[in-house]
Amino acid sequence: MKIGIIVAMQAELDRLLPIVSDMRQVETDGRVIYTGRIGANEVAVMQCGIGKVNAAVGTLVLDNFFHPELVVNSGIAGGTGGAAGILDVMVAEEVAYHDVWCGPGNERGQVQGMPARFSCREGLAMLPALGEIEGLKHGLLASGDMFVDNRAELDRILSLYPEAIAVDMESGAIAQVCRLRGIPFAVIRVVSDYPGAPDHLDQYLNFWDDAPEATFKVLKTILS
Repeated sequence: MKIGIIVAMQAELDRLLPIVSDMRQVETDGRVIYTGRIGANEVAVMQCGIGKVNAAVGTLVLDNFFHPELVVNSGIAGGTGGAAGILDVMVAEEVAYHDVWCGPGNERGQVQGMPARFSCREGLAMLPALGEIEGLKHGLLASGDMFVDNRAELDRILSLYPEAIAVDMESGAIAQVCRLRGIPFAVIRVVSDYPGAPDHLDQYLNFWDDAPEATFKVLKTILS
């Protein structure tokens, strides 16, 4: 299977590239894409940059270059104090924007003409190994163009989506582009911090030192 993998930050990319074999580097449309294999799958890995615009453009470039059968968004996410704790690996069942409002006739979070929530069901069905890994946290991922760093902002998001187990800045845009292009997608992220905690910023900064490399290798297990 041809799988496109998108991450936002260099630190995330650095932890994913070691699991790619036969790797080659290609530049297209101003973006660097790393092609190779994970297990029996042909993969193309890209760092898109932070936020919705970077994520949307990156997904389009990846699709135009590689034509993946499945897009996987990986990296880190903030926790909400719910089912997924720090260092837990969360798998999105649905993705929804927490910073979108298109006016009457639309739900909060809904881009007009798009579903209020983007289902990951089709993409997850293409990754049967997910069912064999213990400890994964499944649920709703709330996405928007902001680094959530305080309890008030987190409470606002939870007022829209009380069941959200994590927040991020790219998955909504990736899901929307995949919907427009007819590509199944999945989101698998590691919880790095909890915005409501007193030491939130230290959690986020220390995560990169404390996180075991094995956490990022969950993706290798799934794709292999």
